[in-house]
Amino acid sequence: MPTPDPGPGDGVIPGAGPTPRPGERATVRLRDGGPEDQPRYAPEWLELREPADAAARAHGLLDPLRIRLANLPGRSGTVIHDLGCGTGSMGRWLAPRLDGAQHWILHDRDPYLLHFAAVASPKSAADGSRVSVETRRGDVARLTPDALLGASLVTASALLDVLTRDEIDTLAAACTDAGCPALLTLSVAGRVQLTPAHPLDEEIAEAFNAHQRRGGLLGPDSVTAACDAFSERGATVRVDPSAWRLGPAEAALTAQWLRGWVGAAVEQRPELTDRAEPYLRDRLAACAAGELHVVVHHNDLLALSRPAGGAE
Repeated sequence: MPTPDPGPGDGVIPGAGPTPRPGERATVRLRDGGPEDQPRYAPEWLELREPADAAARAHGLLDPLRIRLANLPGRSGTVIHDLGCGTGSMGRWLAPRLDGAQHWILHDRDPYLLHFAAVASPKSAADGSRVSVETRRGDVARLTPDALLGASLVTASALLDVLTRDEIDTLAAACTDAGCPALLTLSVAGRVQLTPAHPLDEEIAEAFNAHQRRGGLLGPDSVTAACDAFSERGATVRVDPSAWRLGPAEAALTAQWLRGWVGAAVEQRPELTDRAEPYLRDRLAACAAGELHVVVHHNDLLALSRPAGGAE
């Protein structure tokens, strides 16, 4: 799909926008080894979105999480498993907001991302206690309770919406069987608001949401599925909104998001192409002029499983 002529550095980030490869999802690289492999994020996209993610995360979930961590039995420190860690943005955000010594175990399929996450990890907690890290390369969709032995907390960002129902059930079972809480953030909600509005906004959004559900992935249905999966296993679940609010200061992120959003919609519904081309061109021009504001709705989920051994 043609877009305005990019200037230096303005091209589409791999994994963040439309590409000619069939099956590519916005912001997500193809499953490299076939449908059984996890989607992989482009590191450039992860870096670009990190400030917006940090601003969006639901701070209201931190107090109940802190209370649960403080009351977990037999803990001399906090052991946190970060699933699909990418470049480690969750650790950089959360570790300085929790007290006490922390050991982060970073999980991802991509060795480059794991290396970056480990090198860029925070060194101290909110109270100055030491934060240490280790990395584990593997498939988070096949997580087992044994892998979470001794875990205090499981975290993930932008992960649920690229999982299937079976994969979410596997994740919920692993966390609840291990008795550890889960903080699962920044899952797409399927709603966007662009200001000023355009008649094509809703149609693009519907096509994008349909694209996210392809191949059995849950996309905007993932948080509901995760709530059910954790609740059915006895966990207490809370969901808070965590929307991106993008204005002129986030123009670079907005432009990349627009390319990916429209590109996925057109891949899902090719008949949109003739109208989507001028739509994207106009939206990118408004973005460059500082005239476009976008709210991309996400949700953060905190699941408080019953601690192993029956303690509350």
